[in-house]
Amino acid sequence: MASTAFPSRDDFAAMLNDSLGGEDGGFEGRVVKGTVTAIENDLAVVDVGLKSEGRVPLREFAMPGQKADIKVGDEVEVYVDRVENAHGDAMLSRDRARREAAWDKLESEFSENARVEGVIFGRVKGGFTVDLDGAVAFLPGSQVDIRPVRDVTPLMDIPQPFQILKMDRRRGNIVVSRRAILEETRAEQRTGLIQTLTEGQIIEGVVKNITDYGAFVDLGGIDGLLHVTDLSYKRINHPNEMINIGDTVRVQIIRINRDTQRISLGMKQLESDPWEGAMAKYPVGAKLSGRVTNITEYGAFVELEAGIEGLVHVSEMSWTKKNVHPGKIVSTSQEVEVLVLEVDSEKRRISLGLKQAQSNPWEAFADKHPVGSVVEGEVKNATEFGLFIGLDGDVDGMVHMSDIAWGISGEDALALHRKGEAVQAIVLDIDVEKERISLGMKQLEKGAPAVGSSGTASAASGLNKNAIVTVTVLEVRDGGLEVQAGEDGATGFIKRSDLGRDRDEQRPERFQPGQKFDAMVIGFDRAKKPNFSVKAMQIAEEKQAVAQYGSSDSGASLGDILGEALKAKNEG
Repeated sequence: MASTAFPSRDDFAAMLNDSLGGEDGGFEGRVVKGTVTAIENDLAVVDVGLKSEGRVPLREFAMPGQKADIKVGDEVEVYVDRVENAHGDAMLSRDRARREAAWDKLESEFSENARVEGVIFGRVKGGFTVDLDGAVAFLPGSQVDIRPVRDVTPLMDIPQPFQILKMDRRRGNIVVSRRAILEETRAEQRTGLIQTLTEGQIIEGVVKNITDYGAFVDLGGIDGLLHVTDLSYKRINHPNEMINIGDTVRVQIIRINRDTQRISLGMKQLESDPWEGAMAKYPVGAKLSGRVTNITEYGAFVELEAGIEGLVHVSEMSWTKKNVHPGKIVSTSQEVEVLVLEVDSEKRRISLGLKQAQSNPWEAFADKHPVGSVVEGEVKNATEFGLFIGLDGDVDGMVHMSDIAWGISGEDALALHRKGEAVQAIVLDIDVEKERISLGMKQLEKGAPAVGSSGTASAASGLNKNAIVTVTVLEVRDGGLEVQAGEDGATGFIKRSDLGRDRDEQRPERFQPGQKFDAMVIGFDRAKKPNFSVKAMQIAEEKQAVAQYGSSDSGASLGDILGEALKAKNEG
């Protein structure tokens, strides 16, 4: 009866435990409020109403990088890990209490996609640890800043906002991002700044980054692209030829895309356009000096002045060097003389000629070696239709296969000569416009007809077509006879088939050098060298005899007619 009216301390503890759900299960695993009763060295003694007090390290009451601000009598929340340990003390944790409270708050903020405040306090593999008021989160290295940060020390131990990317309370996993906050802030600043900018506006900025195709310029919170083609009117191979990172530059806004928030900038637009009046400064036919700035497979670019370049096409680079790479004719930075061929101010193009600024070797050759003159050269190439001979002035002349030698086929004549052989030839024709020189070698042989100023051979005196002349055999060949008209007349050729009407007469071996006989001039070759025929002379004499001494109805035989004609000829 007395014990009920005056309960003991143990009775009170038992009743408290019953009200909280049992002696051990009521407090353990819960966050409860307690009072700081004492501070011993680096521990705070906290009374939460259990049989014994608990001790909590002071560092658990401080934020990372700061000192604990706690004193006796302060009311704090702690997590009861165990009611009583082996020493009879309650095991309390301020960190665990803060963590549990923080998780409740973070889950709410994560569901609302709200920003949270935290402190970067440590480094781990792949990133950093962040204290979110008790809960520890992971900050990946790629989420620290918009651009890679080499030194994160200035960002540590200071409160700053973060965005929760992912969280899993069961696994105790939280991933946060500082970069998302910066991008969102930057986007807000860009949106506000871009509204104040206009196309054509001149503004100053700082070069933040340089690439092969241009530079990014910070305009005070928003970046603009300064393309390499808008740096200068002159050719720029790389932006670092004009600007460097950190330079303050004056630029003009060329275009603004407010939807994508992209800004195009230009520097050359602040200079005067050198193409204005280019037609007057560079008239067609003008001879100018310039510097080779770039060489390609199709030609070379020549700078006439800062900002104005012209193209020398590969076909306009040399009179004599054909099908060669422009780099074998000119070199970069070389000073050259060029001739203006065409100007297009609208397309900003100037066509230049390099060879036109030099003397035409074909004209020089024609002046020095007129038609009919004898030249010497080296066989540079042999083709299926003739020989190419290297001549003065680095030009080539061609000897057609039919003009190499008399009395043999063109194929056989080609076989007589080899590349590198020194030969003589006569100039037959020169076409400066087409860059062609026709040469002849057989025309230099003894007895060959002369070559006139017109470039064609003229027949020897008295040698007219259908004329009957006495010829002398000079040489007997398989294909016919090489003969000479008169004593010192032109030499010509009689084919095997023209040696007579009968097959037995068409044998060259029946003739001997020095033998003389009559033949008819039946024509001239392309060099005006005569061709003779005994067969044609026989046929002509037969027709003449029939016409003079017989008719188709006279009844006379062909033998009688020819006999009478021969008799008249002998008497005559």
